[in-house]
Amino acid sequence: MKAYVLISAKTGEATAVIRQTTRIKGVLEGHITLGPYDAVAVIEAESTKEVGQIVHNEIQSIPGVLDTLTCLAVD
Repeated sequence: MKAYVLISAKTGEATAVIRQTTRIKGVLEGHITLGPYDAVAVIEAESTKEVGQIVHNEIQSIPGVLDTLTCLAVD
């Protein structure tokens, strides 16, 4: 299962947030973005439960992360 996690970060902290995000097991890619979100992470996991654990326990606990939006890929 693949998921895209859109991340809002504190001003000036997107680079540090994505640097830490890409160190997490299950995160395939991380990119700084323009628009309403500051970064996006691509996750691959065995189940939606595992995606939720990565987002909740790992990504949301990174200093500088304000909010996340998880989009599950369906193809």
